[in-house]
Amino acid sequence: MPSETNVTADSQVSRIFEWRRGFNAMHLIDLGIRLGLFKAFAETPDVTAQEVADRLGLHAPYVEVWCTTAYGFELLDADQDRRFHLAPFINEILANASHPRYLGGYVQLGTQFATEDYRLAQDAFRTGATAPFQNRSHEFAQVIAQAIAGVNVMVARKILPALSGVAEVLNNGGKLLEVGCGTGNLQIQIATAFPNAHCTGVDIDPTGLAAAREAVQKAEMDHRITVLEGDVGHIVSEGDYDVVIMVEVLHEIAPDIRADVVRGCARALRTGGWLVIVDETYPSTLEETRKPEFLFPLQTGLEEMMWGNIIPTREEQKRLLNDAGFTGTINRSMLGEGFTLLSAQKQ
Repeated sequence: MPSETNVTADSQVSRIFEWRRGFNAMHLIDLGIRLGLFKAFAETPDVTAQEVADRLGLHAPYVEVWCTTAYGFELLDADQDRRFHLAPFINEILANASHPRYLGGYVQLGTQFATEDYRLAQDAFRTGATAPFQNRSHEFAQVIAQAIAGVNVMVARKILPALSGVAEVLNNGGKLLEVGCGTGNLQIQIATAFPNAHCTGVDIDPTGLAAAREAVQKAEMDHRITVLEGDVGHIVSEGDYDVVIMVEVLHEIAPDIRADVVRGCARALRTGGWLVIVDETYPSTLEETRKPEFLFPLQTGLEEMMWGNIIPTREEQKRLLNDAGFTGTINRSMLGEGFTLLSAQKQ
């Protein structure tokens, strides 16, 4: 364990105050998104709090406090006359929901949904009750989709094209299966990145699937994207796909059926096809919990605990793939703030 000799009462108090400021920062961002403040500053920079309040029909003294606090958090910059504009890169990160770096959905997953879950936690800790990911509201499904939108773009534009032979086979009309397709955003991203590919998405959540079918139809891609409801082990044909992917899905599958789902993925692949997993890796030891690469999955493990989600360790990930027949090399690398990329080829 790390040395505790440098820890003081004051240093521990400072950490608590810093975390408390983080709580306020998240809710300040949430307000800025819901009230349209970030968008307003993106569209019309270098304006006063009063001018923004007038434009949005808001109470000017409250907007002044919001702007002053956002300036303190370095989300806004200003001139000597207190005319505010977005700080560098905040337009992409908090004002433009279509940008790959947009984090508004991730923030609101915490402020709008995790906050409610934590209110139920006291009773849940006594009973072990869960509120699963599936069958929640349409709004919940959309916020989840927005929270991982940037990861989806990375998968479609960077990860898949970088895998040996994958880009070639998809560009030549190959078939890709996404397990846990949710609202269909990744399907559309992949179909856009690979115009000749045929994509299938499968999920068990009817709320997400309804949104997926609507999104696919709106994108006019229903001739290239098929959305199915059911278990991957039974609903798709054996050996029919060149690529099977799961993005932030493996840890959402109940541990008692996780092995069956991974075996279903292997069954769906043709020989030589690729299984690609983007997920999170839980620390295997207490020592690992304090390493930077585990901070994000450690947080997810707490936040999604009452969804019934249990994040697998590195050892479980390897065992799941080996037991499903992936006995060759399992490629592993880190992505972003704490995502794990796994890829394995069916022999």
